[in-house]
Amino acid sequence: MMICVYGAASDDINKQYISAGEELGLKMAQHGHGLIFGGGAGGLMGAAARGVHKGGGRIVGIIPSFFNVDGILYDKCDEQIFTDTMRIRKQTMEDMSDAFIITPGGVGTFDEFFEMLTLRSLGRHSKPMAILNTMGYYDNLVGMIEKGIEGGFIKPSVRDLTFVSDSVDEVLRYIDELSLIHISEP
Repeated sequence: MMICVYGAASDDINKQYISAGEELGLKMAQHGHGLIFGGGAGGLMGAAARGVHKGGGRIVGIIPSFFNVDGILYDKCDEQIFTDTMRIRKQTMEDMSDAFIITPGGVGTFDEFFEMLTLRSLGRHSKPMAILNTMGYYDNLVGMIEKGIEGGFIKPSVRDLTFVSDSVDEVLRYIDELSLIHISEP
């Protein structure tokens, strides 16, 4: 299975996030999964890629052409696909992925998460989605969604569309179990 991992591109973050990203990538490869990601060498993107590489998994970077600058891209991808725009990049990542894991990140990661969540809530995809909530990074986001549910802005069923855990093992177990259900659906 090819899993899309969204996450920070910055290295200016607590190293515990980087360690969790590398652990995620390594365990993905150990579970037989490959990585679809934004192609960056830094932050959680690079950490996940290094982990997958260490575990011998397949790595596909989807990169907008304007990011093709020295030192920005992860250089051990098995395949790099360059796109003209960020929008095409996101569409390509979505199309090539069997599941999505959201790791801590900034506005780009939020954008990617909410787009996939919106599409899933509208029935446009049924691929498993999980948030790796390292060090409680997404606690406020989960609280915001709950506030939206309480206020009637978000349907309660949205709670069931994304699994949230601070454990890499639990996130991968969820993805593996839900993907078996997804694959067996007619």
